[in-house]
Amino acid sequence: MRGTIVVPLGLPVLQKLLRFAGPGLLVSVGYMDPGNWATDIEAGSRYGYGLLFVVVLTSLAAILLQILSMRLGIAAGRDLAQMVRERYSPAAARFLWLLAELAIIATDVAEVLGSALAIKLLFGLPLWLGILATILDTVVVLGLKGQGFRQIEAIILGLVVTIGICFALELAISRPNGQEIASGLVPSFALLQEPGALYLAVGILGATVMPHNLYLHSSIVQTRLVRPDVAGKRDALRYETIDIVGALLMAALVNAAILIVAASTFHAAGHTGVTDIQDAYRLLEPITGAAIAAPLFGIALLASGQSATFTGTVAGQVVLEGFLNVWIPCWQRRLITRGLALVPALAGILILGDDAVGQLLVVSQVVLSAQLPFAIFPLLRFTADRGIMGRFASPLWLTLGGWIVFGVITAANIWLVARIFT
Repeated sequence: MRGTIVVPLGLPVLQKLLRFAGPGLLVSVGYMDPGNWATDIEAGSRYGYGLLFVVVLTSLAAILLQILSMRLGIAAGRDLAQMVRERYSPAAARFLWLLAELAIIATDVAEVLGSALAIKLLFGLPLWLGILATILDTVVVLGLKGQGFRQIEAIILGLVVTIGICFALELAISRPNGQEIASGLVPSFALLQEPGALYLAVGILGATVMPHNLYLHSSIVQTRLVRPDVAGKRDALRYETIDIVGALLMAALVNAAILIVAASTFHAAGHTGVTDIQDAYRLLEPITGAAIAAPLFGIALLASGQSATFTGTVAGQVVLEGFLNVWIPCWQRRLITRGLALVPALAGILILGDDAVGQLLVVSQVVLSAQLPFAIFPLLRFTADRGIMGRFASPLWLTLGGWIVFGVITAANIWLVARIFT
């Protein structure tokens, strides 16, 4: 599915921006998938605007890590998975490959549950049937076989715009309190001392900073063909930084909007136990008094699940090719990933019931958070290595920021494991 877009150095600034734009958009949809919805809705319902600062801080961490990923792809001409295969022992590379695959499957479980739930809410189909219906997105991926990245990016753009419009309208309907939003942006470490709040914060972290996106981004930035000299790479770094910062700021606004809508509707009305997306859907209309609120929510959820499907497929190919040097057609990759995701999604619903969707989504995001350190560690090592990056090795402030993010994520995961087993 990979194509190349030639970007000559002499192009005007606006034309360069347009040609470099796209990779950030593909990465950003992973930051607004159904897993984010579950954690943001529960956080807003339980704690009002209190955890809004977590969304902001994790979004900034995501921007930092994706910039590092982008720099690796452009400066080294290799993606993160390829670098691990070339620099690490076969045993270590295969271990990291398994973790990356687990992260992709966990992401796809969230996409399956989110899309199935949207189908149920919008069309009234049973949830289990909606889960089985998600296998049909493989047909869409198959139809895109041989298409260039511009076609895929155009589809993703349409879905992202749909999500953005829906939540802009939801914000207008819910009329949030501006002063309380500002208060929620101020970090509250006292709130994080509550086990429930910290668990949700870790879930937001896992939903926001996604490990497979680090592998994906380092690969797809190479679809922009620039001169391989210093001037060409510097140009690419400049414009791709603008691309990813803009795209992830947009994703951060969407995630913040989801939490704000939950806080201004559910929490404000005393519904502090809304932990499930379908409960949120049912309560939106009676609380807001707007008949369009629930359908907008369902449409945005469906667009969210489908947009993440495309990037999950591409990420799966990048991981497989990079770690194992194995290539298979994208539709086969889609079938394998979706098949592995359908089993836990369907089993969870059949065993625990339809009301368990929210819990399953939050668990999937916590699983993603547990995988993060294993992707961040090699990324930080490679991007700081002048033997790999040359003059584009990460400056000290960027590397230090990355290690701080690594430390925070690792500490949060250790706390979570200790909480589970004690």
